[in-house]
Amino acid sequence: MKDTYIELRTRSTFGDIINTYFLFLKYNFKAYTNLYLRYNAASIVLTLIASYLLVTGFMGLASRDFRFGMGNNIESDSYFIGGLVVFLLILFVTSLINYSFSSAYIASYVKNRGVIDSKAIWQSILNNLGTIIVFILIGALLYGLYLIISVMVSFIPLLGMIIQYGLSFTLTAIFGLTFMSIFASQKTFGDAISEGFDFTFSNFWRVILYGLVIGILNFLISALIAAIPSVIIGVYVYFSVESNVDLLTSTFATLVFTFGFAAFILSFIYTQALSQLSYGILYYNLFEMKYNVFLREKIEQIGSVE
Repeated sequence: MKDTYIELRTRSTFGDIINTYFLFLKYNFKAYTNLYLRYNAASIVLTLIASYLLVTGFMGLASRDFRFGMGNNIESDSYFIGGLVVFLLILFVTSLINYSFSSAYIASYVKNRGVIDSKAIWQSILNNLGTIIVFILIGALLYGLYLIISVMVSFIPLLGMIIQYGLSFTLTAIFGLTFMSIFASQKTFGDAISEGFDFTFSNFWRVILYGLVIGILNFLISALIAAIPSVIIGVYVYFSVESNVDLLTSTFATLVFTFGFAAFILSFIYTQALSQLSYGILYYNLFEMKYNVFLREKIEQIGSVE
């Protein structure tokens, strides 16, 4: 593992940070994904359940003659609403796991020079759970404020869209860098969010452009993953229409749409975790640019050898 270790605590240029992110994925993608699946196994199962409820409810609402199970009439509205509630809960919990897991993973990677201990990652999350919960609550308020501002500026042509995207990237950067500050430096909530704001606004254009580039690249990864079930669904719908199959009352169609929708959601959730990985890499770069901790350590090592 040490042969493929990538030092993240460097004063890199913008292009080098992007390159570092992809080098990190190149050498750690399999190990990270395997551990990610272990941490999100419950979320994946719940996502399948929520997808089934949403698809069932939607198809029932569309047909208004939908029957489920042993022929009993089921109120489709309850399936749709229940699925939506479970789905929103899953997104919230999974986002919490993604931010925490990816941040702890990067912090462990740097601390142990590429050696990852899954138990240490879980313990790190538990140790910072109180700080994380406080940050999530404050973050929810910030996100609510962002939604209000977005609605207000949405009526402004072009400029409103630019403001919305700018606020979105800024808020994402603050969240990502603050989470990294919690896990990398073991800071309290106040110190962590202060550092998150400081790193974001003192390097504003670098952070915003980095978020834009990584966002586009992660979107392409998500689109590539989601393309597989999309093609399968498209082919199935085409031949079903050709064969005069009633998609709204077909059990097999429900299962196909359920797995397709779940795959799309899971790909989005996974790229969210990858996004936090990228902000972890950015965090160490910005930290080193400001404090020069790693550079001073290397200089002191040279001096001690001499």
